[in-house]
Amino acid sequence: MNKLNTILIELGVSKVRLAKYLGVSRQMLYNYLALDKLEDWPKEKAVKLLSLLNIKDAKELDDLKVDGDYIIRVESRLNEGVKESVNKEVLANLKGFNKKEQELLTDMINVLKEKLLEDKTKNTYNTYVYLYHYLQSMETTDELKYILVYMSKTLGFTDPMEFVFNREKQFIFESIMFSAMTLYNNGGASKTKISESHKRFVQDIEHKNEEKLSRTQELNTAKVQALKELGYTEISENNAKEVLEKIAEIQSRKV
Repeated sequence: MNKLNTILIELGVSKVRLAKYLGVSRQMLYNYLALDKLEDWPKEKAVKLLSLLNIKDAKELDDLKVDGDYIIRVESRLNEGVKESVNKEVLANLKGFNKKEQELLTDMINVLKEKLLEDKTKNTYNTYVYLYHYLQSMETTDELKYILVYMSKTLGFTDPMEFVFNREKQFIFESIMFSAMTLYNNGGASKTKISESHKRFVQDIEHKNEEKLSRTQELNTAKVQALKELGYTEISENNAKEVLEKIAEIQSRKV
């Protein structure tokens, strides 16, 4: 089993991914790896591991040569096996979506789960918190979609001349983004030079937050007044429509 552990390390196969491939928990995988020999494993799991390594039995472990080509072949089999294993688990919860939507959601969930499981620093968790905020706000401005398209094109996933949204706006946005990223990557934007710009960025956010708070306070004031004028103490399912109409009326008096 020491030879197996050595090979797994040379292949760069994480325990998380191997456990997914075998369809067991990480703790169960650790239990398997602690056994004296592969023959002590459950037969189904041993066969699956041998298939991953493309060997017939444990004796061939001693003759395995881990080079670049072998790593790529094992990685390919591992990816397919993990995807197939997790897909069975995820697809059961995706009824009502068409095939393409199911595949997209499954791939996204798989990536999120794998990265979170492997995260040791919480950087991935914090990144996905921001991603969640991003997704929540996606419909508030078209530029959020353009940012995703720009990154997809930059990373080589999408043709640079593909425009699935507003062609003219995307073209302008991508050109500006490219100029900004070029300036950033070439060191032409030192902290000293752009500190004033970042200060305005912070002030703009603070101003928007103040406006949001002001609108919230104004709405709460109108709600209290509406309840008072209607003789209610709170909003319920029965009076919600009436109260909302009264709030709108109160707000219109100030126009």
